[in-house]
This record gives sequence, C-alpha cells and structure tokens, in this order.
Amino acid sequence: MLIGLTDFADELREIGIPVSMVEVLDAADALRHVDLGDRVAVHAALAATMVKNARHQDAFDLAYDVFFGLRPAPVASQPSDIGSPTAQTQQASGGGANPSDISDLFEALVGALAAGDQSAVSALARQAVDRLSGFQPGRPVGGRYYLYRVMHRLDVDRLRGRLVEGMADVGDDDDLAGRLAVETANRQIERFRSQVEAEILRRLVDDRGPEAVSQTLRQPLVEDLDLMHATREELAQISHRIAPLARKLASRMSARRRRGHHGRLDVRRTIRRSLAHGGALVDPQWKPRRINKPELVLLCDVSGSMATFARFTMQLTYAIGHQFSNVRAFSFIDGIDEVTRFFGPGEDFDDAMLRMAQEASLIRQDGHSDYGAALKRFCDEFFDAVTPRSTVIVTGDARNNYRSTGEDVLARIGDRARALLWINPEAKRYWDTGDSVMSRYSPLCDGVFEVRTLRQLERFVERVALSRVKGLVPQP
Repeated sequence: MLIGLTDFADELREIGIPVSMVEVLDAADALRHVDLGDRVAVHAALAATMVKNARHQDAFDLAYDVFFGLRPAPVASQPSDIGSPTAQTQQASGGGANPSDISDLFEALVGALAAGDQSAVSALARQAVDRLSGFQPGRPVGGRYYLYRVMHRLDVDRLRGRLVEGMADVGDDDDLAGRLAVETANRQIERFRSQVEAEILRRLVDDRGPEAVSQTLRQPLVEDLDLMHATREELAQISHRIAPLARKLASRMSARRRRGHHGRLDVRRTIRRSLAHGGALVDPQWKPRRINKPELVLLCDVSGSMATFARFTMQLTYAIGHQFSNVRAFSFIDGIDEVTRFFGPGEDFDDAMLRMAQEASLIRQDGHSDYGAALKRFCDEFFDAVTPRSTVIVTGDARNNYRSTGEDVLARIGDRARALLWINPEAKRYWDTGDSVMSRYSPLCDGVFEVRTLRQLERFVERVALSRVKGLVPQP
C-alpha cells in the first residue's frame, strides 16, 4: 500500500498538484484509521490530506480511479454469453455486433434503467464492454475509443427514446412533463455511461498498469492548459479563473508594495533621536517611501489564433488595472488602433471584445500580420502614450509573413519606455521557424518570455506590476 501511495503522490506531482512529503506521511497515517476495503473512505482520507485546492479535485479523482480502482474479476460477469460462439466471434473480430445480436442486451438495459436497479445496470455495463468494446489486451488504444464503440452500438438516441416512452404520465401536450422525462432519461444514461467508462478503465489498468494508463489519461490543471490550443470547454474554464486570479494578484501586489523597503535615511531626525542616547546612532529614522505605480502600454497582436491569447492577456491586465497609474491598450493586425475606450469601468468584457472587432481600425491591407507597419503607425500616431514611466508589453508570436520587421521603430519605443517586454505564446522551439522573426526583436527588449498557460501569465503580470526600474525584469 505504501508503494502504491508514493506512486500515486508522484502522479499527482506530474499533473501539477503540489504534494509534499509531509502530506504523503499524513495520508499514510490517515489510512491507518479507515477501512482499506472501503473505497469511499480511502478516497476521502487521501483527498483530505493531499488536495488543497478545489480546482484540483477532478484531476485527483481521475488519478485515484486509475491507481486505486477496482480490478475486474478473473472470470467474465456473464459466462453464458461470453463463452458462446457468438461472443467468441465478436471478440476475435474486434467486438463487432449486429443490432439483432444485442437486442437482448438493449432490452435488459432499458428495463434496468427504468427500474433504477443499479446492481443490474453495473452487470449490464460489464456485459456491454465484453460484447461491444472489442477490448484486446496489449493493444495501445485509449479508453475513449472503447467507450465510443460501446455507446455507439447501443444507439444512445434510441435508448433515450425508449426510456422516455416508458415513463408514466407523459402526454404529447405536456411540455413540462416531457422535459422532465428527457432529463430523467439523460441522467440514467449518464450513470450507465459512467459505469461503462469505469469498467473500461479497470480493464486498461489491469492490462497495462496504473503508471502507463495515467500517462495517457492525464488531465492538465486549468492553470496549465495551453491558451493557444485549448478547446471551447477549456477556454470557458480559463475565463472563469480570470476574475478570482485577478483579485488574488491585486491583493498580493498591494501587500508587497506596503511591505516594501524603507525609504531613504532621514539624517536630521536620526541625529535628533540620537541626543536621547548620548549621541549614539542606535535608532535610525527613515523617510517615507514613495510608491510610484507604473504606467502600462499593451500592444496586442489579435490576428488569427493570437486573438484568443490576446483576449486573456487584456482581460487579466484590465482586471488588475488599478495597480497601475494608467493603462492604455492597442490592438493590431496590419493596422493598429487604441482600444482603451472599449474597456471602461462597468463594461462587459465579451461585449467590449465584440465592439473592438467591429469598430477598431485594425486592418489596413490584407488582414495578415504586419509588425513593421503596425509599429510604424503606432509611433506616427500614438507615440505620446509612451513615457519614461511606461512599461510597454508586446504580445505576439512575431510571425510577420516575411514583411518588414520595423526593428528601428521598436528600438525607438524601447529607448523611451522604462521597460519593453515581449510575451510570446508559442513554445520556444518554434521561435525563428518559418516566418517567425523573434530573434530580430529579442535584443531590443528588456525581457522576452514564453507565456503559454494561465500560470505563466499570472507570474508574468505579477512581475511586471512589481517592477520599479528599467531592466529589473531579467531575460529568462
């Protein structure tokens, strides 16, 4: 059990969940006080000692199912079916089955779901995996493939229709009752789907071992999702994280500013205080420290896939805008325009992004990235936005479609600003490949950073907000 616990802790660390050695010891001690045969109690004990953030719970649950899930029985759950010639033929051919071959399974499943018989549903889930998944030991296929085969061959839509038809008091003219019936049927089917998924997972772990399966099923935490390649559901999760993340950053930055170093030595007050100690300078006095909030200028490439990354950069920066004395934002493609006006206090961010896309003058020619033209126009029309107190942040992948880079213009901006920083959402290994000219811009910046995840974006914004002099942000 201890070996399994340490392997489980290693997997949590690989996912990104922080688990210290002390917490592993606490988990081992907690297991001494629960019944190891009770999976629910073991899960609760491990979660209480190893999970410190609710956002990590889903990833923890999946890892727990892999490492401590039930293993399938050594014999099939339905010997009469599995041992039959029909079942053997299906296994040999990869699990294929005609609709007529599974009519008995389908009807039994309808009856068990309608009656709410969970033990029968579990048995039927095992039988469905036996007969329909085509599971083959040693085959490097993910669990989603097997799950799709089972649910597709059972015909979920037909199953839902049969369950709805079998529910009493559902008339054609009763919309509310009909909707309730559909929702009830969906919940029943989802429970069955979960049973099938759990059965497939148990067989995969039994066949390959928990370490190999965990690597294929590993789910990154929200803060570690790639902003450039996230799915729609993942982007929604990231959006929900922006507001609490901004509050956390703002609180932390305010506290650090208050706890900053003393101001300069106040010689007069120090000498005056020393008179009470016979002239000994034992109580130095300090002048109050002047806290100067930096100004912030954002230059965001919003072309193509960069639009998603720019959205989160602007959303997070504006959410902590009160930590800066002034924030001005500019978006560009092959033209550039100031978009600060779209993000005033009380503005809905989604509406502001839509208005920016419709009203801002971002396209001058063909709508493809042109850093040289955009930077030149910025200096011609908006150069007054940059002052010696400004921190200028450029967000972009530096893919310039083989056009003029405008290095002299960027150098002019860097000379005037307190700091010029560049964040690139592409992996470093892709910089300077194809039409990327990142190495042309890097020497002109005080810092160039790879920022692909929300965690990296958080660290970057915090560092910028706390910077006080040009050159404080080092080259990574």
